[in-house]
Amino acid sequence: MKKQIEKYADLLVKVGINLQKGQTLVITTPVECAEFARLVTKKAYETGAREVVVRWLDELTDKMRYEMAEDAVFDEFPQGEVAILNDLADRDAAFLRISASDPELMKDVNPKRISRQNKVRNRALEHYMDRLMSDQNVWCVASIPTESWAKKVFPGAEDAVEQLWDAIFKSVRVDQENPVQAWRNHQEALKTRVDFLNEGKFDKLRYKNSLGTDLVVELPEGHFWAGGGTESKKGYEFIANMPTEEVFTLPKRDGVNGTIVSSLPLNYNGSLIENFSFTFVDGIVMEFTAEKGFDTLKEMLETDDGACRLGEVALVPYDSPISNQKILFFNTLFDENASCHFALGKAYPMMEGVEDMSKEEMLAAGVNDSLIHVDFMVGTKDMEITGIKKDGSEVPIFRTGNFV
Repeated sequence: MKKQIEKYADLLVKVGINLQKGQTLVITTPVECAEFARLVTKKAYETGAREVVVRWLDELTDKMRYEMAEDAVFDEFPQGEVAILNDLADRDAAFLRISASDPELMKDVNPKRISRQNKVRNRALEHYMDRLMSDQNVWCVASIPTESWAKKVFPGAEDAVEQLWDAIFKSVRVDQENPVQAWRNHQEALKTRVDFLNEGKFDKLRYKNSLGTDLVVELPEGHFWAGGGTESKKGYEFIANMPTEEVFTLPKRDGVNGTIVSSLPLNYNGSLIENFSFTFVDGIVMEFTAEKGFDTLKEMLETDDGACRLGEVALVPYDSPISNQKILFFNTLFDENASCHFALGKAYPMMEGVEDMSKEEMLAAGVNDSLIHVDFMVGTKDMEITGIKKDGSEVPIFRTGNFV
């Protein structure tokens, strides 16, 4: 186990972040993951980091704050934190986030307080977030087990943490003899899919499955697909999510019509949303349902004008290393890479010529903007996705849940 944890830390620094000599690394991590954060810090310095800045999170004290703090604080965000993050981003720091929250810790917290805090935070950190989403800074999201999370994934198991470690190792290919080479091979496979989709120049995608998804998604003129590694503005590759099995692009913000039905629960800010659906008309969610977490979903959709529109289209085969483990992770990083998914909110600007566009011009071209970007899963073993070209011709992309 210890050897694999070392390999994992090494993989995050050298492949996920692809840390460059003299670069600052910023690690944002739960306090429960302190030992692993220290190991990553050591690996980063050994790789040549200029400095490692660790930003600690504690969701238990966060919960106390949401439950007990004065109401006005949820409409405030400290300008000192804004200045620190903006300064680090502007100095070309790399950002690693350890995602390992308790999936239901915040289930009894007033969702309006969480929504208000997220809204003011995301608005205050717009410059920092824009730099990451446009790949001006390299970044990576990864996970390690915490006891509360592991017990949710493997209820009743005495060795839940060890089981979750094993599942993560398989998902990120650390269980293989040479994880770095395994990732190179994986990136080549993803590149083949990316090339197929980019060469197809599809105008629309049509989704159908037995859950009730029946949706047509328009793709904006000049869009392109990506997957696996992303090239930074300085010309070297990094992997924003570890694990990753997806190839993705952006939808046209006003070109989504039909119904999407979720295939897996969504953990949003410590609350689970289950068995939910959206009905879109001209890109806007006009109706939505949820068997659990309806109020949380409502607050999310009301964040701003762009929160009720799609910002990402991602294709993931049902037959994948994560899906084949038959584990519900209750963690979007893993569950989204076991399933085709969409995201509500802000779009990655994956379109030709956006570098020279204003925000208003990007909106007009079909690029959605929002304070949120929330992935949710829709893939199933019977998912059918068909590409439709401008001339009306159709090309099968997915059948029985997998790439054709």
